[in-house]
Amino acid sequence: MSHYLFSILAQASAASSSGASQPGSIFNTLVPLACIGVIMYFLMIRPQSQRQKEQEALIKSIKTGDKVVTSSGIHGMIANVKETTVILKIADNVKIEMDKSSIGVVKRDQAEAIAAS
Repeated sequence: MSHYLFSILAQASAASSSGASQPGSIFNTLVPLACIGVIMYFLMIRPQSQRQKEQEALIKSIKTGDKVVTSSGIHGMIANVKETTVILKIADNVKIEMDKSSIGVVKRDQAEAIAAS
């Protein structure tokens, strides 16, 4: 891909240094760059925004009693849901308060998963 980009830039510099520009030379240079931009959007930007939307939906759906795994790998059960934080029960008489955004995975029972779909 870098070889292709290098050849586009070489053509652009050759066209600008020749003095008389050929008709359509700018068009021939911009079309491949626009195609690269579209490809980058579909391969990088769009999937990232979809993952972000899924994570936001996951955080909004958290409720008391859900078993979760945090992004740091702590397994526990939601004891209480607050506005921006959750109380996570990780053992008997051990509860920690964590930010909602640190929740990575919600483990729901198979019956709830089937009923939800």
